[in-house]
Amino acid sequence: MEDELYGVLGVAKSAASDEIRKAYRALAKKYHPDLNPGDSEAEETFKKIQTAYGILSNEEKRRRYDAGEIDAQGNESQRGYYREYASADGANPYHSSAGFDDFSDMFSDLFRAGGQGGNRANIRMRGGDVRYSMEISLLEAVNGAKKRVTMPDGKSLDITVPPGQRDGQMLRLRGQGMPGLGGGDAGDAYVEVRVAPHKIFHRRGNNIHLDLPIALNEALLGAKVRVPTAGGAVTMTIPVGSNSGDTLRLKGKGVAAGKGRAAGDQIVTLRVVLPENPDEELTSFVEGWAKDHPYDPRAAMEGYEDAQ
Repeated sequence: MEDELYGVLGVAKSAASDEIRKAYRALAKKYHPDLNPGDSEAEETFKKIQTAYGILSNEEKRRRYDAGEIDAQGNESQRGYYREYASADGANPYHSSAGFDDFSDMFSDLFRAGGQGGNRANIRMRGGDVRYSMEISLLEAVNGAKKRVTMPDGKSLDITVPPGQRDGQMLRLRGQGMPGLGGGDAGDAYVEVRVAPHKIFHRRGNNIHLDLPIALNEALLGAKVRVPTAGGAVTMTIPVGSNSGDTLRLKGKGVAAGKGRAAGDQIVTLRVVLPENPDEELTSFVEGWAKDHPYDPRAAMEGYEDAQ
């Protein structure tokens, strides 16, 4: 049926690309073989989901599918094939501008015989490409990882994710797509990598940003503290008299740039945090100190109080 692939993903034929991607990701997570071990029905559903997304996520393939030029498996549709000839101008409705004068010329080109007479098919065609979406953590994207994924045909593949992978980048797996016809090369598999957000790290370019809570005494007196990085915790020196909003840089602790270029840095923004329940001693001290050492932390904002 014409809307078969849309039905598999549970979306309307008019669905936008983002809607198709969202539906696919939800279904892929639900029916992934790794989450449904031994469930052959879930595995079969997963394959159908992969096939549907492989066509509908590709703008050209989706256009051809909607036009009836390819079927739900991505194969050339006879309806689309004959439409080209039936709609051609001229007395012969099966005349095409593709270089064949009629069907006899076309079939003589497709069916070349091993001997004279043309009685044995010898068609060689490259297999189709397949598409897959894979989610990884930010740390896996930064440091690289090996992941096992299940392809649309049910085959499991070990994929090497190189360090520095960005959200939305494609990994190309040569020869891991659909098998070729008549000894033709297999197609390729394209894996779209989605990087999940991290709780404390945020990537901007090749730099990693981190908000680091520090105690009042660490800010005033300075300290050496352990700081998490994408490659493991390191010791960092907090200068005497540090304040909230101050930034420190850990060179080379960001994302690998590749091709001999230096890695990015980790940018640490300090956040002074008071005790959850300040005791009476601290409160009394601050009250006495404030009387003898008044200062206005908002002096720089003078004149902006009434800004509209």
